[in-house]
Amino acid sequence: MSITERGKYSLNFIICKLERFFKIVKSLPQLIRLCGGALGALRMTLTVFKREGLGGIHARLVKRSQQRDYAEWIHCYDTLTDEIQTTMRERVDVMVQRPFISVVMPTYNGNPEWLIEAIESVCKQIYPYWELCIADDASTDKAIRPILERYARKDPRIKVVFREQNGHISAASNSALNLVTGEWVALLDHDDILAESALFWVADAINQHPDVRLIYSDEDKIDEAARRFDPYFKCDWNIDLFYSHNLITHLGVYRTDLLNDINGFRLGVEGAQDYDLALRCIEHIESRQIHHIPRVLYHWRMHVQSTAQSANAKPYAMLAGERALNEHFQRQKIIATAELVEHGYRVHYTLPDNPPLVSLVILTRNGLQLIRKCVESILERTTYPNYEILIVDNGSDDIATLQYLNETQTDARVRVVRDERPFNYSALNNGAVKLARGELVGLLNNDLEVISPEWLSEMVSIALQTGVGAVGAKLWYPNNTLQHGGVILGIGGWAGHAHRRLPRGHLGYAARMSLVSGFTAVTGACLVVHKGLYEHVGGLNESDLQMACNDVDFCLRLSEAGYRIVWTPYAELYHHESATRGYEDTPEKQSRFSKELQYMKERWGDQLLNDPAYSPNLTLDHEDFSLAWPPRVELLTPPVQHNFAGPTRH
Repeated sequence: MSITERGKYSLNFIICKLERFFKIVKSLPQLIRLCGGALGALRMTLTVFKREGLGGIHARLVKRSQQRDYAEWIHCYDTLTDEIQTTMRERVDVMVQRPFISVVMPTYNGNPEWLIEAIESVCKQIYPYWELCIADDASTDKAIRPILERYARKDPRIKVVFREQNGHISAASNSALNLVTGEWVALLDHDDILAESALFWVADAINQHPDVRLIYSDEDKIDEAARRFDPYFKCDWNIDLFYSHNLITHLGVYRTDLLNDINGFRLGVEGAQDYDLALRCIEHIESRQIHHIPRVLYHWRMHVQSTAQSANAKPYAMLAGERALNEHFQRQKIIATAELVEHGYRVHYTLPDNPPLVSLVILTRNGLQLIRKCVESILERTTYPNYEILIVDNGSDDIATLQYLNETQTDARVRVVRDERPFNYSALNNGAVKLARGELVGLLNNDLEVISPEWLSEMVSIALQTGVGAVGAKLWYPNNTLQHGGVILGIGGWAGHAHRRLPRGHLGYAARMSLVSGFTAVTGACLVVHKGLYEHVGGLNESDLQMACNDVDFCLRLSEAGYRIVWTPYAELYHHESATRGYEDTPEKQSRFSKELQYMKERWGDQLLNDPAYSPNLTLDHEDFSLAWPPRVELLTPPVQHNFAGPTRH
């Protein structure tokens, strides 16, 4: 990194810190109010600062702000006006299919008020072709039976079975399933609420995707005052994220014949019965038969005993989920072990007894301090036993650098090759991959520094899984804020890095910064892929994308060929971004970037604005997973007029 570049980095770092500090100061009155007084605010601030620094305090304030934003967002884009309801009913009338949907609800000693609200939420559905199948699991609360009997008398679509013995939630759910006559089953907990439009959008999805067999939607939480908050705007089907936490959860809707094929709910995994059910279902269907509805169709009740409040409220449920995952892997003959972590599950894929050779390709030109730190951190900290480092020296003329490159080859794991052609990132990597001896290749920037010793073992273990194309790592700026957490298409007009600048210790949106997850692309600064697969899709595009965009294009071509792109937070490295290539700060560089960006837009078109690994309800203006104003989903009527300019950015 040049002195000028180092100066720019330091100045930007200072400005960023000052901006955060002044925004925190400006938010003090709000913080004091939210924490119930100055003492509460001080305690919270000290706790968060000790664990996460100023960035953590800033992120908490942003989250508070987003909660207020969500109420306004609901008002603008998720409120059913008379006009919208009329439009929905008209669409139901012209539907080619009008699937009969059975809502299955087990209950046991529920709060009577919440039980009534749950039943009423089904009765108020705009889509009329449903039945509600309730199984009471021998409730001892004498208020429950009269409520259920009253509703069964009131509406013939409501069926109730009263179990004589308590069998817990899986057995009760199966009793409710025995009442089902519909083609589809939607799952509802006895203290939660369906959105009025829920079954309409399910029926709409079935009409739009006739081959679908499993449907899930977005969800949010509702407190005891009926206030909606904490929405989870999900991505489309993402099996790697699903293995990290139950992506489906609510609202989950299944073909009845699919549930019959797997014999319904399984006893012994209570607390994670929905997760286990979904795991067993996906073993019998194809990924294309799983459909995500990007709308909040389910309101999950938050109370002290609910997992909506915290997974710690029912730790047995998380342990049951761990067991369900491990048994799924056994059935699928996937050699892996799921481990319960604080925010979900971590899947450890077992490496073969003789791990394959990995060729780590590093391009460099001069920059002695960078290349030395990169290579030495790999050699000293990497626990993976079988790798080579292939350094491509692209015209170094610094004597000290040349001497180091010569000396480092005394280690049998290191090779240095000279490639004097004009700098073309794609061409240089393609040339190096041809020389690589490994079964897998890792593309690495020379401005990386290994943090976690198991980084390469983690990336290789995932890359060896069936269907995986490329694997990306978690990269940090030197100030311990996130540089790369996966690439999101559409950000800033073409692509951005998920959760960029979020501080260490922060889990990210729905914990995605801390869970193995599928993305549409990952950065080429640290990427592992099978050499044969790299060559099969033609490597990096050296004619149209010599410098920028080549990694995103490469990942898109892998996806086009049917392979998954996976990002893992358990491979951690520091990344001194742009230290080698520098900034796009000259007319020549800016012109080249514009041409390459134009190529991407022409080659990939609307795909750059419709990332299946990201929600259309989240913004394309920032990398922080904040709300989209408006969302990129079909609006059945013009949105409510408002004077709100979108959330304040921090």
